[in-house]
Amino acid sequence: MEREISPEAPPTRTRLLPRGPNEERKPGDPGGPGAEAEAAEMGTYKCCIFFTRRFAPPDATTPEDVRTLFSRFSGGTPYMGVDELRRYLAATGELDGDGGMDAAERIVDRFLQGRSRTPRFGRPALTVDDFHNFLFSEDLNPPIRQSKVHHDMNAPLSHYFIYTGHNSYLTGNQLSSDCSDAPIIKALQIGVRVIELDMWPNSSKDDIDILHGRTLTAPVSLLKCLTSIKEYAFVASPYPVIITLEDHLTSDLQAKVAKMVLEVFGDILYYPESKHLQEFPSPEALKGRVILSTKPPKEYLEAKGGTMKDRDIEPKFSKGENEESAWGIEVPDIQDELQDANKDDMSYPERGVDEDDEQIVRKNAPLEYKHLITIKAGKPKGSLVDALNSDPEKVRRLSLSEQELAKVAACHGPKIVSFTQRNLLRIYPKGTRFNSSNYNPFLGWVHGAQMVAFNMQGYGRALWLMNGFYKANGGCGYVKKPDFLMQTCPDGKVFDPTADLPVKKTLKVKVYMGDGWQQDFKQTHFDSYSPPDFYAKVGIAGVPSDSVMRKTRVVEDSWVPMWEDGFTFPLTVPEIALLRVEVHEYDVNEDDFGGQTVLPVSELWPGIRTVPLFDHKGMKFKSVKLLMSFEFV
Repeated sequence: MEREISPEAPPTRTRLLPRGPNEERKPGDPGGPGAEAEAAEMGTYKCCIFFTRRFAPPDATTPEDVRTLFSRFSGGTPYMGVDELRRYLAATGELDGDGGMDAAERIVDRFLQGRSRTPRFGRPALTVDDFHNFLFSEDLNPPIRQSKVHHDMNAPLSHYFIYTGHNSYLTGNQLSSDCSDAPIIKALQIGVRVIELDMWPNSSKDDIDILHGRTLTAPVSLLKCLTSIKEYAFVASPYPVIITLEDHLTSDLQAKVAKMVLEVFGDILYYPESKHLQEFPSPEALKGRVILSTKPPKEYLEAKGGTMKDRDIEPKFSKGENEESAWGIEVPDIQDELQDANKDDMSYPERGVDEDDEQIVRKNAPLEYKHLITIKAGKPKGSLVDALNSDPEKVRRLSLSEQELAKVAACHGPKIVSFTQRNLLRIYPKGTRFNSSNYNPFLGWVHGAQMVAFNMQGYGRALWLMNGFYKANGGCGYVKKPDFLMQTCPDGKVFDPTADLPVKKTLKVKVYMGDGWQQDFKQTHFDSYSPPDFYAKVGIAGVPSDSVMRKTRVVEDSWVPMWEDGFTFPLTVPEIALLRVEVHEYDVNEDDFGGQTVLPVSELWPGIRTVPLFDHKGMKFKSVKLLMSFEFV
């Protein structure tokens, strides 16, 4: 794809963003005490022992597009008043009823309080520098509509992608890390809605431990996990929390689980009146509720060889594959994964448990335990393909590893899509991901899989995609699947993820500039002898035909890089596409990481916006941000 480079902007000086009226300036803050001395220091680097190199202090210039926009709405005058700013807000879709005038007044007041003089005629108004700083303000000009739930929440659960965790109790790797309720709490605080607990008898066989079975992970008690889930379930979202239970218990301990669950959750625990559901309830109907999902008890059937997950685990780390290196691995292309799976054995081996075995084992399961399970995770007898047959009389949940999904999707993608229109499909990481890394989530999403389970305690590019995807719909943890995944044509055909599709929409992105690294990093973090040489990577994650990454030019020796580079992205499936943004510092040996973010394309706010960046663990930087523009054509 050809990169579009805009003309260089004239060197108009811009002040840094003023703080609010109640924010105190501190030493080191822009414009605060000692700021000039610190800025001068930021431009001086030691070279060898006897020499120093001096660089001009970082200065921001106002992009040409910003000055053009200001002139357009100010009527060509040097000031933009409240009425003109309100017109701009209305044109960019930011006004909400009668609150638009108040919003414009608040913005103007904020910037006037940040400077000592006002226009000569006394009318409250913004200068072009003020307008630039307004556009470059994260709280005033965010990139997505992120505050409210706006999807229809009254459809069955099968109509939604659900923010899902895998082995939610692990603090680190899959083999030897501690088990704790801390990662469960953290997951719930960021909006995760599906928590997985592996239940095993404790050493004395009289209580329940949560741990990754047949590994060296140290256990945590089930009661502690359930208590924390109740306390934090709805701090980030009011919509239902689903607890998926991997059950390795005897019938007496299952009865103990039932009693414990009822005592901890009380009235917020939802379970159906009927034995089988013909349709799942909606997220709206389950607001504020906790529901359980589990497989039939099968510990005795798998006494030899372990579960599919356990058999996949290798007892050592591969070379270079550790927790610290995982973030740098690029997300694999799902087309490559499907092609690789297609080359493998396509015999679809028999599932480990079939319905006949289920019926035998479940006779021993206590009635009170079975009655509490809302989402039953049956595994029908037969091959993987047979497991995707829907039962018109009941709905269920099916779990597949990422490898199993890729194998069946290579030739039977539409069958998976059809299954997920009524039933729930959960995808989990292959067992060899012992460093808690993750796979490409689009492998599940393009086939309608609702529960794409991720190791939330890890980090890396795949997890960046997961967290970015669920910024949609107010960050509530439920994202309604697009209509094309739920529709069946009169001839019975459904969406085929491998089909060639026409372009539906084109996204134009422009990266103007970046700022904030000098506040969040030490002077020599990127380079010991000069300011950083930043470049940005911008691209799309989605279906294979949409997925691409592009790069800006490298801006040398600047803490405030001005790129003004533009890119065009044709999108065939914009409904689930994600915008990827990364900043790196160029180095001869290995480039340094300068920040990243992932944003749902469907939620992007057109216009010039501030895009805050996050570190490789997903924590937002205090100051680092980009000024970008988005346009749909």
